[in-house]
Amino acid sequence: MSRAAPYPQRLADLSERLVHAQQPIRVLDAVAWDDAIEARVIASGFRELPAVDADYYRQRHPIPFDAAEKRAEFAALRGDIAHDLGADDALGQILQRNCREYETVVAMLEARGTPDFYRYSRELYGSPRDHFMDERTTVMELGEVLNEVLSGIDDAQLGVAYPRVLPADRIVEALNERFGDYFADHRVHARLDDGIVSDAAAGADYVKVRRDARFSERDLNLLEVHEGWVHIATSLNGQCQRDARWLAKGPPCVTPIQEGLAVLMEVFTFNMTPDRARKINNRILACAMAEEGADFLQVCGFYRDRGYDERECLQHARRVFRGGVVGGGAPFTKDISYGKGFVMLYNFIRTAIRYGRPEVIPFLFTGKVTLEDVPVLWRYHQEGIIDAPRYVPPQFRDLNGLAVWMAFSNFFNRMDLATLQERNRSLLERT
Repeated sequence: MSRAAPYPQRLADLSERLVHAQQPIRVLDAVAWDDAIEARVIASGFRELPAVDADYYRQRHPIPFDAAEKRAEFAALRGDIAHDLGADDALGQILQRNCREYETVVAMLEARGTPDFYRYSRELYGSPRDHFMDERTTVMELGEVLNEVLSGIDDAQLGVAYPRVLPADRIVEALNERFGDYFADHRVHARLDDGIVSDAAAGADYVKVRRDARFSERDLNLLEVHEGWVHIATSLNGQCQRDARWLAKGPPCVTPIQEGLAVLMEVFTFNMTPDRARKINNRILACAMAEEGADFLQVCGFYRDRGYDERECLQHARRVFRGGVVGGGAPFTKDISYGKGFVMLYNFIRTAIRYGRPEVIPFLFTGKVTLEDVPVLWRYHQEGIIDAPRYVPPQFRDLNGLAVWMAFSNFFNRMDLATLQERNRSLLERT
């Protein structure tokens, strides 16, 4: 498009091209396993590794596009973005980054079942060995500390138990009622599904609930905020943009913020439980095991030692090895994003409060974004280019409570935690 066209028109045209180009890329579908794979592991008494390799993916889940042509399409789009918006344009740089991400995703999918899959996965999603922004603490250290703390909690001492007795159809019915209230301007629905690995998964305007799963009342609340208020809301907020509809689509770089926001909302709405936190944290530990060479069966054993039943062990291990090498050393690292993203977001929000910039915080919900995108989107909102997010959770619409929470949190960092805990521990030991 000519540089003479108005900036919003040029941006909207490039945005639509990116949305169209990424359409056939479905990472989780491309690394899915057939149920028969796990059935054979069970039949072997957990003595035989799943028969999943590069040939399996090529034959059972072929990539539905020409990989070389798709990479070339994104490369050409990058060039057009730089030409039409200018190499230094901040929104253009976000678009170009997303193109590069999708190019790497295509290369990763070509490498399914090989060690190169892990190399690309680590580039896109990170590794448990990565450092947080302090450049000292690793994601793995988060996993180790949380494992120590959560292992010492007796769930029976925490209050009301929430047994998983609700069938999936009841959950679907309840979610549809709640989504109807929350998403006033869009039709968002839940539906039963037989093909997903997790208990539930969100699409652009729907939530799939696994038909044979059982849920608790707390699970229902969790699904409402995790899948609805975060994943679907950010999709719809991106779709509602006049000129930046690429924000509805998420390359891997947005995954820590997407999953971190979802976990953050579970915590802020007090729907998180130690059991749920252990599940999230175990993903970090299991991924680290696989990176270090543990195979699929050993990771199943890791989950078995933590009290999971046979089916749960298989499901959790499958998340670690889908797309990678079941013999170990080359996992799919996406699932470190939940804990990693929570820490990144908590510190970002705390910093925004500390330095008097709370107005940028709701822009975390503008769409599928990275932390680096948020100030850019806010600035372009001031210029009338980016629309404010339509669906924002109440905790982020009214920031008063969050501001006070984070103000106290900023002070806690100055205290000697080890001394405080030792003195309080001595008090507790008197009872």
